[in-house]
Amino acid sequence: MNDRFRPGDIVQHFKREMLSDEERAGKMYMYEIVGVATHTETREDMMVYRPLYGDGGLFVRPLEMFLGEVDHEKYPQVQQKYRFEKV
Repeated sequence: MNDRFRPGDIVQHFKREMLSDEERAGKMYMYEIVGVATHTETREDMMVYRPLYGDGGLFVRPLEMFLGEVDHEKYPQVQQKYRFEKV
């Protein structure tokens, strides 16, 4: 179960670190947590979240992936430890 994030929390994806200062002035790669849902077929926990940019639609990602650590071998320049972290 998820105990790092609560509905209403604002989080950033690690790729936000790769934006320029000008790009970072916007809300690219920033999201609001909606909550955790359960997949009807697999019973897998899914994180529901809404981007703070674009059309603001809802997205889901498997909770395990959402809470996962950044692949620092693939992204060695990234300082953020987890894929998504609270801001």
